[in-house]
Amino acid sequence: MQVYSVSQVTGYIKSLFDVDLLLQDVWVEGEVSNYFQSTAGHVYFTLKDAQAQLRCVLWRSQVALLEYLPTNGNAVLVHGRASVYEAQGSYQLYADQIQPLGAGALYLQFEALKAKLEKEGLFAAERKRPLPRFPRRLGVVTSPRGAAIHDILQILRRRYPMAEVILAPTAVQGEEAPPQIAAAIEALSARTDVDAIIVARGGGSLEELWAFNDEQVARAIFASRVPVVSGVGHETDFTIADFVADVRAPTPSAAAEIVVPDQLALRTLLEQYRDGLMQQATQLLAERRSATEHASALLHRFSPRAILDRRRQDLDEREGRMATQQKHRLALMRQRLSGLNLRLQALSPQATLQRGYAIVSRRDDGTVVTRTSQVQAGDGIDVRVSDGHFGGTVD
Repeated sequence: MQVYSVSQVTGYIKSLFDVDLLLQDVWVEGEVSNYFQSTAGHVYFTLKDAQAQLRCVLWRSQVALLEYLPTNGNAVLVHGRASVYEAQGSYQLYADQIQPLGAGALYLQFEALKAKLEKEGLFAAERKRPLPRFPRRLGVVTSPRGAAIHDILQILRRRYPMAEVILAPTAVQGEEAPPQIAAAIEALSARTDVDAIIVARGGGSLEELWAFNDEQVARAIFASRVPVVSGVGHETDFTIADFVADVRAPTPSAAAEIVVPDQLALRTLLEQYRDGLMQQATQLLAERRSATEHASALLHRFSPRAILDRRRQDLDEREGRMATQQKHRLALMRQRLSGLNLRLQALSPQATLQRGYAIVSRRDDGTVVTRTSQVQAGDGIDVRVSDGHFGGTVD
């Protein structure tokens, strides 16, 4: 009886694998599970179908060469050679190529288109336009029979019922959907009364959302005259439309919430503005009133009327003083005149005449006769006494 060691049996089985031409160049189809990448960079996973499973390994050197690496649940085609891992006595597929099947193939198309459009600048942040703060009319591109339009209208009625909605009905999945979606966007963009556009669809599989990964749709969004909000699928779903749109919303309902303000928040904000304006107006009026009162006081202080009043009062006071001084001066002058009058009366010839004296003057020339030599016999003379005068002739 020949007895073999475990290593001998395992080595023999490995040699059978290694010389089998089929197993050295084989393509295997299956679903990926137990996907794991070691710290060294090698990838380990299992291919399975309904009846069996096959362990696979992808060395780090091969990983660097592949454009596509699967994740758990992906359906893939794996190329490689089958051999035995002697340390564990198990066989496995040493992979060197991996190609996606189904969703995996779509994913590669998605990444290729994404890279192309990103290189052209369709995703650039600097070209993203802000949404209008208070839109008057919104365009919606979606199916008229889907749940998305009902969710959008419900949100808009609750948040901002002032906004009008123009629905551009279109298919949202299938081969006919991309040209219809692009045409709907272009039609809404051509209108001058549309302020923003919502492109929406409810959740679904990658295949069901594929219309929004179409290049034609992406370029229609990019060329839109007004901002575009993309609300396609669920929060975890990303499409090319999301990257091109000015704003990406996780769901159609979220798109409706993003594109319009909340009327309750606006009412609260308006009340705050009103209170703030009232407070500022009150403060401003108080400041203006104080400034006006101060200016009025200064105006009154430096007013020509006030100056005239003071000058008039000064004039009245001076006039009073002048009148008093004049009266006093007149009284002094009157007293002085009275004294001079008394002195004049005392020295007056009339007074002399009243004491019995007379004034004799020549009649021919009026010369007062003070000496006898001034007259001769027969000269006419005038004699003035206290109560009159009379004529005479010198004897």
